[in-house]
Amino acid sequence: MLFGKRQDEDDTVVAMLASALRRDISFGVLRPDQKLKIEALRQRYGGSNHSMRETLRMLSAEGLVEATSQRGFRVTSATEEDLRDILLMRLEIEKLGLARSMERSNVAWEGRVMATFHTLHHADTHVQAQPDDLTALEWDEACRALSAVLMEACGSPRLIGLAEKFFNQSRRFRLALLREGHIDFAARKARHDALRDAILGKDTDRALACLEEEIAADLGRNR
Repeated sequence: MLFGKRQDEDDTVVAMLASALRRDISFGVLRPDQKLKIEALRQRYGGSNHSMRETLRMLSAEGLVEATSQRGFRVTSATEEDLRDILLMRLEIEKLGLARSMERSNVAWEGRVMATFHTLHHADTHVQAQPDDLTALEWDEACRALSAVLMEACGSPRLIGLAEKFFNQSRRFRLALLREGHIDFAARKARHDALRDAILGKDTDRALACLEEEIAADLGRNR
């Protein structure tokens, strides 16, 4: 029991550190290509050498951090090429996931889809009125929840895991658009309404077309 408890504590610390670093990478506090030195990170975020190294390995698996040839770490780059590649992966994975979810849809899933769109609409309204960092994080979490619920019924944990990975990699691009005032919230609501209606109307072709448009807009590729 003692060893099991220690492992649980270590996992909790790593999860908390990963959440903090993930947030600061998304907001650009930790900049693209910035070197990540374990001692400096420990002084800033806490944790032990071991827990910080495990955190960086976790974020490396998510694609937010890269290991360098000198056995160190750096924040993954955020170039236009990176953005195009993330967009490609999100389109392929999330469209497949939504198509499979719609094949397996039931009333419970459709109810969760409706509720998630409703929550996201409130988050959109809130972040427009109060665009501080905390509200932006809550808004981004509502965006993540929509992506997750559309994949939820697909029947493939691995597909869901991939979708989450590339969604996390897209967070800093989305938050940059918000910070720079480049999101047309009226057009965004119209896209969400069309996507929701297509899903509930069981029009898979229309739903996939709407999802493609939404993901492109989410990463600023519709401008």
